[in-house]
Amino acid sequence: MKCFLVAYRCTECGRDFEPGKLNYLCPDCSRDYKPGMPLKGVLEAVFDYKKIAQSWKRKPDLRLFSAVDTKFYPPLPVGNTPLYRPRISGAFPHPNLLLKLDSQNPSGSFKDRASQLVVADAVQKGIDEIVAASTGNAASSLACLAASVGKKAVIFAPESAPPAKLIQIQVHGAKLHKVKGTYDDAFKAALDYTHSHHCLCRNTGYHPLTVDGKKSSGLEIFLQNGQKVPDWIVVPVGDGVILTGIYKAFVDLQRAGLGERLPRLLCVQAESSDAITSYWESGIYRDALHPETLADSISVKTPALAHWAVLALWESEGKALRLSEAEILEAQFGLARQWGVFAEPSSAATLAGLQQAKKHGWIKDKDQVVLLITGHGLKDPGAVRL
Repeated sequence: MKCFLVAYRCTECGRDFEPGKLNYLCPDCSRDYKPGMPLKGVLEAVFDYKKIAQSWKRKPDLRLFSAVDTKFYPPLPVGNTPLYRPRISGAFPHPNLLLKLDSQNPSGSFKDRASQLVVADAVQKGIDEIVAASTGNAASSLACLAASVGKKAVIFAPESAPPAKLIQIQVHGAKLHKVKGTYDDAFKAALDYTHSHHCLCRNTGYHPLTVDGKKSSGLEIFLQNGQKVPDWIVVPVGDGVILTGIYKAFVDLQRAGLGERLPRLLCVQAESSDAITSYWESGIYRDALHPETLADSISVKTPALAHWAVLALWESEGKALRLSEAEILEAQFGLARQWGVFAEPSSAATLAGLQQAKKHGWIKDKDQVVLLITGHGLKDPGAVRL
């Protein structure tokens, strides 16, 4: 399918970059960027929205918003995951609730959406090696998708990452470097490797296609919901890239004249990994001091897209909140026992977030709410407390 990408645009200064080149951050706005701080000069994929609208009217197709020609896509099918309406449960009552089951992607994670586009970009540019930092899901996703096209994946992951995710990385043949420290340390190690090797870097937010890949879930929600915008989408948030991707989906739809408004976004974070929530509350950015949580997929000290994610919350009139470990665990059992959905803790946080938001009076019974289930529970079975 023809690609309507026209440029990569800096989200800070507005400078445009040619789409055919390998683009990461704006060189001017990121001049003083150093690992250990939120990314600066992040690039946004910009499209010919008029032509997309014309093609959409003939046949609605979310691939019209793809930043890479689909002929370069890996052969493994990514996306088109179910939008599931659970039964009304006495334990978790909400009459207009939908679950987006991204745990049904090839590697069991939402992260396949970003990996699909990054691997396609490597195929398009003839680059044979792709590197990434990850707490586990993005790494196992990249290993999976890279293997499907015969590309080499190089992974930097904290040695404390869940064993099931480390096994998944290695079984696909990726080169795994276990890093002593946190995800933020792994992020820096991956950037150092990128600067000294001929490769493509998949680090989340650093490569603009990580955001654009993740927006595909928002586009699917719009299509699967009868081209209607839900009132709320609840997103588990660590580095802020999924939140930003969902926001960008509906911004792109608006730019093409297809969506009438933005959904309100609810950012849910673990209490110990709350940098974006604190930023939204105070308007001042600070790192999360001790991001230790059983919800490892949202355990981040320095969110890569903190600035863009908070903008997404403000512009969507969204909210942000913190969850205790007990609330996350209770929600994990609730999803499994009430609705048959075994989700990893970070995904279960969306149900706990819905409950808390209803107590605050933010979400009303009449509101249509979508919970993003971003990872399967088998990604981290050790987190389950039976």
